[in-house]
Amino acid sequence: MSAREAAIKVLQDAGGPLPVKEITRRILDQKLWPTGGATPEATLRGVLGEDIRRHGDQSTFVRVKRGVFALREGAPAPAPVPAPTVAADTYSFTESAIKVLDACGDKRPMYYRDITEKAIEMGWLVTEGKTPEMTMYSQIISEIKRYKGRGEQPRFVKHGRGLFGLTKWMGEGLAFQIEQHNRQVHKDLRKRLHKMDPTEFEELVGQLLAEVGFEDIEVTARAKDGGIDVRGTLVTGEVVRTRMAVQVKRWKANVQAQIVQQVRGSLGTHEQGLIITTSDFSKRAQAEAERPDAVPVALMDGEQFAALLIENGIHVTRLTHDIIELDVAEED
Repeated sequence: MSAREAAIKVLQDAGGPLPVKEITRRILDQKLWPTGGATPEATLRGVLGEDIRRHGDQSTFVRVKRGVFALREGAPAPAPVPAPTVAADTYSFTESAIKVLDACGDKRPMYYRDITEKAIEMGWLVTEGKTPEMTMYSQIISEIKRYKGRGEQPRFVKHGRGLFGLTKWMGEGLAFQIEQHNRQVHKDLRKRLHKMDPTEFEELVGQLLAEVGFEDIEVTARAKDGGIDVRGTLVTGEVVRTRMAVQVKRWKANVQAQIVQQVRGSLGTHEQGLIITTSDFSKRAQAEAERPDAVPVALMDGEQFAALLIENGIHVTRLTHDIIELDVAEED
């Protein structure tokens, strides 16, 4: 059963209020709640506190004093909960959070610990981590920052402290208008790439490669179609240095498998390949790039190219407006 259901059972059996530490101990002793977290007491405290904050006088629980909870007098017994369905497939933290919010959120924000608990209960999330709820929180926050950095509307919205909902619930409000505007800028940027002077385009690619961690960048040739050949060293974490041969194709047609083969054939010793295009890659090109018996060639399509330009502030201006929101009061 869930942490909430387990707490109800323990408090019903006790017939009176209990400290959250004792509730947790009894739950774990009776193996009512299969939590894998390292801090079950803190998780349970958050679950009970959030239930009270969310439902107010309609909550099943009442806080008697700091850290002590009881069942609200006259509160209806919880409806029987069907056995959890084990999903055929498991998902990442963020994808399982999307599924939980879609299935259980009722278009209302959920506490990140509740999201994690439900994802594990439904079999959508399988993890051996000791603090899955904190991993869930950090993954959602990281995705929000990553999407905003690229000028895209995040899938998640943070509401107050520890509460998350889905952006799609917000309808045609401010977030929707911002998303539509940024999508249009993204499209306009891709169109501009095809109209650039070849020299300007070379400089643009070199600037982007420098922003994402390339050093020793050298433009080696300019193709007739406006694409360029670049060699450089990709530095990761100031430790790993990878020599890269980069081919840029400013095309409207999809890049085919033979281009991948040509790039692979031009690689020097200990070099890896990268193809950047303003269009896309055919399925055969993607399969060729991932061929297991050959040197890997990374592929960056037009969507990813434009997204990285936006994320790094190249050929775009980021406008920031502060919107304040009353924080959710934290109670113990």
